[in-house]
Amino acid sequence: MKRVTIQATVNHDACTGCKICQKVCPVYAISVVDKKAQLKEGACRGCANCADRCPVYAITMVKLEEPFVVKVEIDEAEREKIKALCAKAHFNPQQVLCYCTCTRAEEVAAAILKGVVTPHEISSLTGIRTACTIECIQTILRLLSAAGHTPTPDPDGFQWYGETVTAWTLPESVKTKHHNRGFFFEEDRCLLDQIASAKPR
Repeated sequence: MKRVTIQATVNHDACTGCKICQKVCPVYAISVVDKKAQLKEGACRGCANCADRCPVYAITMVKLEEPFVVKVEIDEAEREKIKALCAKAHFNPQQVLCYCTCTRAEEVAAAILKGVVTPHEISSLTGIRTACTIECIQTILRLLSAAGHTPTPDPDGFQWYGETVTAWTLPESVKTKHHNRGFFFEEDRCLLDQIASAKPR
Protein backbone atom coordinates (compact mmCIF):
# COMPACT_ATOMS: atom_id res chain seq x y z
CA MET A 1 0.00 0.00 0.00
CA LYS A 2 1.03 3.61 -0.35
CA ARG A 3 -0.07 6.61 1.67
CA VAL A 4 -0.39 9.54 -0.71
CA THR A 5 0.38 12.79 1.09
CA ILE A 6 1.24 15.17 -1.77
CA GLN A 7 -0.21 15.98 -5.16
CA ALA A 8 0.93 17.81 -8.27
CA THR A 9 -0.47 21.22 -9.09
CA VAL A 10 0.01 23.06 -12.38
CA ASN A 11 0.69 26.74 -12.94
CA HIS A 12 -1.06 27.14 -16.28
CA ASP A 13 0.47 30.55 -16.87
CA ALA A 14 3.93 28.99 -16.85
CA CYS A 15 3.06 25.70 -18.63
CA THR A 16 4.25 25.52 -22.25
CA GLY A 17 2.49 22.25 -23.11
CA CYS A 18 5.73 20.36 -23.80
CA LYS A 19 4.15 17.04 -22.65
CA ILE A 20 7.17 15.88 -20.63
CA CYS A 21 4.94 15.55 -17.55
CA GLN A 22 2.52 13.39 -19.51
CA LYS A 23 5.34 11.14 -20.68
CA VAL A 24 6.91 10.55 -17.27
CA CYS A 25 3.81 10.04 -15.10
CA PRO A 26 3.71 6.35 -14.06
CA VAL A 27 -0.07 6.40 -13.60
CA TYR A 28 -1.08 8.71 -16.49
CA ALA A 29 -2.52 11.19 -14.01
CA ILE A 30 -1.54 14.21 -16.08
CA SER A 31 -2.05 15.02 -19.74
CA VAL A 32 -1.76 18.04 -21.99
CA VAL A 33 -5.05 19.43 -23.26
CA ASP A 34 -5.16 22.60 -25.37
CA LYS A 35 -1.42 23.05 -24.79
CA LYS A 36 -1.75 23.05 -21.00
CA ALA A 37 -1.08 20.24 -18.52
CA GLN A 38 -4.23 19.02 -16.79
CA LEU A 39 -4.36 16.78 -13.73
CA LYS A 40 -7.03 14.08 -13.46
CA GLU A 41 -8.82 14.50 -10.16
CA GLY A 42 -7.79 11.90 -7.59
CA ALA A 43 -5.36 10.16 -9.96
CA CYS A 44 -2.02 11.62 -8.80
CA ARG A 45 0.02 9.28 -6.60
CA GLY A 46 2.54 11.90 -5.48
CA CYS A 47 5.69 10.59 -7.17
CA ALA A 48 6.78 14.12 -8.27
CA ASN A 49 8.12 12.86 -11.60
CA CYS A 50 6.29 15.65 -13.39
CA ALA A 51 7.48 18.38 -11.05
CA ASP A 52 11.06 17.11 -11.10
CA ARG A 53 11.21 17.07 -14.89
CA CYS A 54 9.19 20.12 -15.88
CA PRO A 55 11.68 22.33 -17.77
CA VAL A 56 9.85 25.57 -16.89
CA TYR A 57 8.97 24.70 -13.25
CA ALA A 58 5.26 24.93 -13.94
CA ILE A 59 4.44 21.99 -11.65
CA THR A 60 4.86 21.89 -7.90
CA MET A 61 3.91 19.32 -5.27
CA VAL A 62 1.49 20.44 -2.58
CA LYS A 63 0.59 18.75 0.69
CA LEU A 64 -2.85 17.15 0.73
CA GLU A 65 -5.23 18.20 3.47
CA GLU A 66 -6.62 14.68 3.48
CA PRO A 67 -3.97 12.05 2.63
CA PHE A 68 -5.27 8.72 1.33
CA VAL A 69 -4.06 5.15 0.96
CA VAL A 70 -3.96 3.11 -2.25
CA LYS A 71 -3.81 -0.66 -1.95
CA VAL A 72 -5.33 -3.87 -3.21
CA GLU A 73 -6.83 -6.14 -0.59
CA ILE A 74 -5.16 -9.52 -0.98
CA ASP A 75 -8.27 -11.30 0.30
CA GLU A 76 -10.13 -10.14 -2.82
CA ALA A 77 -8.30 -12.81 -4.84
CA GLU A 78 -7.91 -16.54 -4.23
CA ARG A 79 -4.81 -17.20 -2.13
CA GLU A 80 -3.80 -20.27 -4.17
CA LYS A 81 -4.02 -18.32 -7.42
CA ILE A 82 -1.86 -15.56 -5.93
CA LYS A 83 0.72 -18.14 -4.88
CA ALA A 84 0.67 -19.80 -8.30
CA LEU A 85 1.11 -16.52 -10.17
CA CYS A 86 3.95 -15.43 -7.90
CA ALA A 87 5.64 -18.80 -8.28
CA LYS A 88 5.41 -18.60 -12.07
CA ALA A 89 7.11 -15.18 -11.93
CA HIS A 90 9.71 -16.56 -9.46
CA PHE A 91 8.60 -14.37 -6.57
CA ASN A 92 7.74 -15.24 -3.02
CA PRO A 93 4.23 -13.83 -2.38
CA GLN A 94 5.52 -11.82 0.59
CA GLN A 95 8.58 -10.57 -1.27
CA VAL A 96 8.84 -6.78 -1.34
CA LEU A 97 8.89 -5.63 -4.96
CA CYS A 98 8.95 -1.90 -4.32
CA TYR A 99 11.03 -0.80 -1.36
CA CYS A 100 9.83 2.80 -1.62
CA THR A 101 6.20 1.83 -1.00
CA CYS A 102 6.72 -1.63 0.56
CA THR A 103 4.44 -3.18 -2.07
CA ARG A 104 4.65 -6.98 -2.00
CA ALA A 105 4.34 -9.48 -4.82
CA GLU A 106 1.04 -10.82 -3.48
CA GLU A 107 -0.60 -7.39 -3.79
CA VAL A 108 0.51 -6.94 -7.40
CA ALA A 109 -0.59 -10.50 -8.17
CA ALA A 110 -3.99 -9.83 -6.57
CA ALA A 111 -4.40 -6.72 -8.76
CA ILE A 112 -3.65 -8.75 -11.89
CA LEU A 113 -6.04 -11.48 -10.85
CA LYS A 114 -8.72 -8.82 -10.44
CA GLY A 115 -8.28 -7.98 -14.13
CA VAL A 116 -5.69 -5.20 -14.18
CA VAL A 117 -3.40 -5.70 -17.19
CA THR A 118 -1.26 -2.56 -17.60
CA PRO A 119 1.66 -1.23 -15.55
CA HIS A 120 0.05 2.16 -14.99
CA GLU A 121 -3.17 0.59 -13.66
CA ILE A 122 -1.18 -1.64 -11.30
CA SER A 123 0.81 1.38 -10.09
CA SER A 124 -2.37 3.38 -9.57
CA LEU A 125 -4.04 0.63 -7.53
CA THR A 126 -1.09 -0.57 -5.44
CA GLY A 127 1.31 2.36 -5.33
CA ILE A 128 4.20 0.33 -6.73
CA ARG A 129 6.53 2.45 -8.93
CA THR A 130 5.12 5.73 -7.59
CA ALA A 131 8.08 6.86 -5.53
CA CYS A 132 11.49 6.55 -7.20
CA THR A 133 9.65 5.17 -10.32
CA ILE A 134 12.75 3.36 -11.57
CA GLU A 135 13.27 -0.36 -10.97
CA CYS A 136 9.82 -1.65 -10.03
CA ILE A 137 8.64 -1.78 -13.61
CA GLN A 138 10.65 -4.99 -14.05
CA THR A 139 8.79 -6.79 -11.29
CA ILE A 140 5.45 -5.61 -12.67
CA LEU A 141 6.34 -6.85 -16.15
CA ARG A 142 7.46 -10.22 -14.80
CA LEU A 143 4.13 -10.77 -13.06
CA LEU A 144 2.15 -9.57 -16.06
CA SER A 145 4.14 -11.89 -18.31
CA ALA A 146 3.55 -14.80 -15.92
CA ALA A 147 -0.18 -14.06 -16.15
CA GLY A 148 -0.03 -14.12 -19.95
CA HIS A 149 -0.21 -10.37 -20.54
CA THR A 150 2.16 -8.39 -22.76
CA PRO A 151 1.47 -4.67 -22.35
CA THR A 152 2.22 -2.41 -25.29
CA PRO A 153 4.28 0.67 -24.40
CA ASP A 154 2.88 4.09 -25.23
CA PRO A 155 4.84 5.16 -28.34
CA ASP A 156 4.74 8.78 -27.15
CA GLY A 157 5.74 8.06 -23.56
CA PHE A 158 8.73 7.06 -21.48
CA GLN A 159 6.71 4.57 -19.49
CA TRP A 160 8.39 1.19 -19.69
CA TYR A 161 10.80 -0.92 -21.64
CA GLY A 162 11.35 -4.64 -22.13
CA GLU A 163 12.05 -7.07 -19.35
CA THR A 164 15.65 -7.41 -18.25
CA VAL A 165 17.41 -10.78 -18.17
CA THR A 166 16.88 -12.79 -14.98
CA ALA A 167 18.54 -15.85 -13.48
CA TRP A 168 15.88 -17.95 -15.25
CA THR A 169 16.20 -16.38 -18.70
CA LEU A 170 19.98 -15.95 -18.93
CA PRO A 171 21.15 -17.36 -22.27
CA GLU A 172 23.20 -20.55 -22.14
CA SER A 173 25.86 -18.86 -24.28
CA VAL A 174 26.46 -16.30 -21.49
CA LYS A 175 26.64 -19.00 -18.83
CA THR A 176 29.14 -20.98 -20.90
CA LYS A 177 31.28 -17.96 -21.69
CA HIS A 178 31.58 -16.77 -18.10
CA HIS A 179 31.32 -19.93 -15.99
CA ASN A 180 35.06 -19.95 -15.18
CA ARG A 181 35.21 -16.29 -14.17
CA GLY A 182 33.78 -16.48 -10.67
CA PHE A 183 30.10 -16.43 -11.63
CA PHE A 184 27.73 -18.95 -10.05
CA PHE A 185 24.71 -18.79 -12.32
CA GLU A 186 23.08 -22.09 -11.36
CA GLU A 187 23.79 -21.59 -7.65
CA ASP A 188 22.23 -18.13 -7.82
CA ARG A 189 19.14 -19.47 -9.56
CA CYS A 190 18.76 -22.26 -6.99
CA LEU A 191 19.04 -19.78 -4.12
CA LEU A 192 16.45 -17.49 -5.71
CA ASP A 193 14.14 -20.48 -6.20
CA GLN A 194 14.49 -21.27 -2.50
CA ILE A 195 13.55 -17.70 -1.61
CA ALA A 196 10.54 -17.79 -3.91
CA SER A 197 9.26 -21.01 -2.36
CA ALA A 198 10.09 -20.21 1.28
CA LYS A 199 7.22 -20.50 3.75
CA PRO A 200 6.42 -17.49 5.99
CA ARG A 201 7.59 -17.81 9.58
